[in-house]
Amino acid sequence: MTLKDRYSSIIGWFAANKPVAESELHFANPFQLLVAVILSAQCTDRRVNLVTPALFERFPSARSLAAASFEDVYALVKSVSYPNAKARHLIAMAQMLVSDFGGEVPSDIDSLMRLPGVGRKTANVIASIVYDQPVIAVDTHVFRVAHRLGLSRGATPYAVEQDLERHIEPRLRPVAHHWFILHGRYVCTARSPKCAECPLTAWCASFPSLFRG
Repeated sequence: MTLKDRYSSIIGWFAANKPVAESELHFANPFQLLVAVILSAQCTDRRVNLVTPALFERFPSARSLAAASFEDVYALVKSVSYPNAKARHLIAMAQMLVSDFGGEVPSDIDSLMRLPGVGRKTANVIASIVYDQPVIAVDTHVFRVAHRLGLSRGATPYAVEQDLERHIEPRLRPVAHHWFILHGRYVCTARSPKCAECPLTAWCASFPSLFRG
């Protein structure tokens, strides 16, 4: 099977069977999504969704969060992973939004990556979901799934991102990001992949070596 055939078959299956795929984070605007994605680093979306309602009620805008104290933010996010660092990042991020971007979330990757707590993955998530830009954010799920399926051999998230974007047409990249995340979260899991339930085994480079049925 050629790499082109593998991409065509896998992307074709997702497009036919999972045409709608969205973030599981809860948010109402770009600012809320940015906050939620920062909080989601090395933390589950479910935990983040438990934390953000009270956080957004207390700090509904970049300006209100920029004026917050560390203690107030920490008290609201202390149940997520790395709460000290994330509380500081959120406040500093909001302050830069206000000082450099008029309180609005920027649309370009380079500007987003200037914000405290925002790396390339987070920037790509915002650019993809909010601004429908043709980029693919590579988190641990996407990295794992791309390698197991045989879509990339990239040694870094950026290398995997480049491989995926090279072979997936621009209009499908925003939804493909969610296809891979959700597949990695619920089927192609890190420790016990559910190969018996996976619809992609015919094209998976790692099957049957992963299969434990």
